[in-house]
Amino acid sequence: MSAARPTARPRKEPAPPKHGRRTTAGERQKDVVPPPAGRTDAGHRRDLLEGMLRIRRFEERCVELYSAAKIRGFVHLYIGEEAVAVGVNEALTPEDAVVSTYREHGHALARGLTAEAVMAEMYGKATGCSGGRGGSMHLFDAQRRFYGGSAIVAGGLPLAAGLALADRMRGLPRVTCCFFGDGAFAEGEFHETANLAALWNLPLLLVCENNLYAMGTALAREHAQTDLAMRAASYGMPAWAVDGMDVEAVEQAARKAVEGIRAGTGPHFLELRTYRFRAHSMYDPDRYRDKAEIERWKFRDPVARLTDTLRDGHELDDDELARMEQRIAEEVGHAVEAAEQAPAEPVEDLLRHVTSERPSRR
Repeated sequence: MSAARPTARPRKEPAPPKHGRRTTAGERQKDVVPPPAGRTDAGHRRDLLEGMLRIRRFEERCVELYSAAKIRGFVHLYIGEEAVAVGVNEALTPEDAVVSTYREHGHALARGLTAEAVMAEMYGKATGCSGGRGGSMHLFDAQRRFYGGSAIVAGGLPLAAGLALADRMRGLPRVTCCFFGDGAFAEGEFHETANLAALWNLPLLLVCENNLYAMGTALAREHAQTDLAMRAASYGMPAWAVDGMDVEAVEQAARKAVEGIRAGTGPHFLELRTYRFRAHSMYDPDRYRDKAEIERWKFRDPVARLTDTLRDGHELDDDELARMEQRIAEEVGHAVEAAEQAPAEPVEDLLRHVTSERPSRR
């Protein structure tokens, strides 16, 4: 069975969890960034909703396929955090680079990788975006400058610094965006990267997806100071916390940060306070979180939240939502069919990309 579809929230909403207060509409208005050229406010918000729904429905289907043993290995779901991937990617251009984590299905789809290429990779098929060799944790697409996920916590941070340094040395007006979780703050790679990025004035956007848990370890059990934005600011870079369950707030913050980076003010840090509704991975029994906490956070579901906003503003009706759902269902369904029929990598190619090719002799 797939996860329940997001519905309108009850009128009486519980107090938000203690994870940073919710940003109000009035506060967000201070730094409003207009929608991209050619799109109205309402049209842009519908695009944001469709982007989040695509990620949600894709991953719900992955749950079914994993349970049916069609997808193997580790799978880390992004359900609940869709506003982060969609909002941040709206602020980036195709020339910018993105470095991800092992929870990267949402990042990949928001970056523009097709559901077909990602699903084939989940199946381990040759038509996958990484040729079937990476699976769920190692999606990669150099043409879209999506430099993939990494199974190592904080492993993408040094890579992102290197990409940003290369662009700066070549005088290219690009930004490198690096996603990572709150668990990365316990790793030396974060502190080394933050220090060098500030020291060298790198065009680097550091995006911390703070979902309160590093695997099964609560943030407050691991860090004496849990204000991650404040800690990042100690390296001399602009840093602030954002409601990561509000896709419009995420987009506005990301645009503001990217504009600052492009203006030459060096790296910026965003702490996006979010929450994953599913366990750390499909193997995780999720016994370290209280069920009531999970339900409280579901009242802030970013998909349901934007759906309510659009309905309340008469920018989306039931027929339009149904058509959007149908488009996504067909896209995901086609991706599954293509993955089922796609070939596995030929046995004779298994040693390719393991060692360097021998130069041909003349």
